[in-house]
Amino acid sequence: MGYTLCVLGCGTMGIAILSGVLSSLDSDPSGPTPKWESHTSGTVTPVAFVEEDPALPSRFLACVSREVTARRLKPAFTEASHLGAAVEICVASNVQAVKQSSVILLCCKPQIAHSILSEPGMQEALENKLLVSILAGVTINQLSQMVGETTKVVRAMPNTPCKIREGMTIVSTLDEDQSLHRSIILNIFSSIGRCRFLDEKHFDACTALGGSGPAFAAIFLEAMADGGVMMGLPRAEALELAAQTIQGTARMALQPGAHPARIKDAVTTPGGCTIAGLLVLEDGRVRSTIARAIQIATERASELGQPPKH
Repeated sequence: MGYTLCVLGCGTMGIAILSGVLSSLDSDPSGPTPKWESHTSGTVTPVAFVEEDPALPSRFLACVSREVTARRLKPAFTEASHLGAAVEICVASNVQAVKQSSVILLCCKPQIAHSILSEPGMQEALENKLLVSILAGVTINQLSQMVGETTKVVRAMPNTPCKIREGMTIVSTLDEDQSLHRSIILNIFSSIGRCRFLDEKHFDACTALGGSGPAFAAIFLEAMADGGVMMGLPRAEALELAAQTIQGTARMALQPGAHPARIKDAVTTPGGCTIAGLLVLEDGRVRSTIARAIQIATERASELGQPPKH
């Protein structure tokens, strides 16, 4: 038997993570489970299968605040996996769900975390359990003060591409004696994409780059497609061409020894169309503008978990 996984707050990210876990178990929920390999870069990928992984969840609890949300979620989980039928949706009963769970994913909005974690009986329900928070701007220290010292608190920062299992998740570093917790976390977040461990001090930058990054990339993607339309391409084909070009380039950049500059130089021939277009981008200060967007988003991320100013 595996552990019980509870998701507190089933919004976009909570649904995406739970659906990803369900999908990863869908082929044979009672059979072998993924074993994960950690590369020198810190990224983990599935490499083999082993029997009876103790880090495998066998029961799923999804906590929501309204009955209408519960009715909407059931088909979503069933669509993600036939295991969706086994997801127990708990309405306005956070403490009872946490009592029954071993691992809790905190996926609510940062501004309501305190109200959820301060519910009567919540601190006792969390004793000696693993709490994984995906809340932007809320530090481990802040969470530990809310839940008490006996709860193991870990931060994770996934992004929206995890909805299609192409996400990037950053997880705060763990002590060497936390091997089971590490396996649990890798099994969860590697089911929705890539996963890397980093010190918590980097989380605001990771929130900006990974969390906000899809919005920035979408702006660039939309602009490329608009350019194609301006030059006569049909909208659908222009968008497909732009999206596949960006996706393929991103995959090239992840290859060993690859670098964006090399990819750029490989297609930039003397006197060609690429260098002409690059000069226009440089005129528009595209690089510094994008980098500044990450800087400003990082600064904003650091403010999200702070109490409101009066």
